[in-house]
Amino acid sequence: MIVKSYELGKIDFTNFDFFLIYGKNEGHQNEIINNNLNANFKGLMSKYEENEFVKNFETISSEIRNRSLFDKNKTIIISRVTEKILKFIEKLIEINIKDTKIILKCGILEKKSKMRNLFEKKKNLIIIPVYEDDDKTLSTLAFNFLRKNNIKLSGESVSLIIDRSNGSRENLNTELTKILNYSYSDKSIDYEKVKKLTNLSENYGANELADNYLAKNKKNISKILNENSYSDEDCILILRTILNKSKRLLNILERYEKTANIDEVISTTKPPIFWKDKEIVKNQVNMWELDDLRENIYKINQVESTIKSNSKNSLNLVSDFIAN
Repeated sequence: MIVKSYELGKIDFTNFDFFLIYGKNEGHQNEIINNNLNANFKGLMSKYEENEFVKNFETISSEIRNRSLFDKNKTIIISRVTEKILKFIEKLIEINIKDTKIILKCGILEKKSKMRNLFEKKKNLIIIPVYEDDDKTLSTLAFNFLRKNNIKLSGESVSLIIDRSNGSRENLNTELTKILNYSYSDKSIDYEKVKKLTNLSENYGANELADNYLAKNKKNISKILNENSYSDEDCILILRTILNKSKRLLNILERYEKTANIDEVISTTKPPIFWKDKEIVKNQVNMWELDDLRENIYKINQVESTIKSNSKNSLNLVSDFIAN
């Protein structure tokens, strides 16, 4: 049964056991789970990646069937779901899993998807499509948040926050929370204050900068460096983030060279790479040779050592290294 996002408040989900949420907007998926599906949840919760769930299916299904009377109201959330999991979900549907909710999270599903067809046609299964947030949606969310918390901002300030949210409601919530926390001590929040509050290093973040660096995306690197007022204190964080992601990429490249199957390599990487980052990592893989990446990791360590002995010039050193 298809349930649109605007219908969520009209349905009593306690009468359903299986839910499939699909679409690119992971932030909206998490909101639906927290605010609708698990709004009053007080039981046990288990989270799995699809591969982990499939690998341990017999154990998990046995636990579901043989739960004790004291182990009621359990929710199992499975992320990065693909068609591979379909036959296992069909087995669970045949079992009486009363008091257990199975929530599946996945990306885009084509109309011919067997998983999508199963959930759309059966009335006892719930399927919820989510869509990417546009500026209009983010603007509505922002103004509702500000109104609820009695915060007054100019339209220009709200537009700046939305622009820096980079199309993500999760980023938007992060920025609005900064504004809310600041408002407790200062009710007068003008554009310049909003600009400073939302221009902290975690906005685009060291992660965003590192991802674009490894993807060799000069345009985005330039934009991030120009938009963010990084301090000298941020430099070690930035370098360490680039270093850690470089080491992860090196591990991926080494395994990819042996298997020649990039999807398998990425899906088995630990810690897990979330589905929304898979294409970014694939792009990074195409940008580097093993020897070049090893040499670059050595250079990152050299820059960090130089910064520690010359902290006054750290921002210029890091900016030059990243930009070049």
